[in-house]
Amino acid sequence: MRLVIQRVSEGCVIVDGSITGSIGNGLVVFIGIGTLDEEEDARYLCDKLLHLRIFPDEAGKMNRSVEEARGSLLLISQFTLYGDCRRGRRPSFDQAAPPDRALELYHYFVEIAKRSPVRVETGIFQATMQVQLVNEGPVTIWMDSADRSRR
Repeated sequence: MRLVIQRVSEGCVIVDGSITGSIGNGLVVFIGIGTLDEEEDARYLCDKLLHLRIFPDEAGKMNRSVEEARGSLLLISQFTLYGDCRRGRRPSFDQAAPPDRALELYHYFVEIAKRSPVRVETGIFQATMQVQLVNEGPVTIWMDSADRSRR
């Protein structure tokens, strides 16, 4: 499972002209699900995400989590995070999970996040979405659950 995390002052997802999720201060998180991913991957990355200290403290040092910063999460499925561009000119998505499995793990990730004190908004799985955000910092972090074996 892969996450691309952006610290934002605002973010929203629009589908068919309607806002489906919107946040102010917080994190916009793009979630890619791979063929080998399991619930443990979702638990691991959700825990890392919720406790990731990338918000500034009083001294301006990145030392606060999204909860400590009173931020929100905007979670967006994005299979293209598994695009492999090493061969040819068109990305291969062979390592992206099939839609039914990806939907299951995406919903599981969202449910774990919703159990936290942090407000959670989402996009719509498999919809064509317009994502608008204002990246603060800029801060963009990439995480992969394959890294959990190196803890």
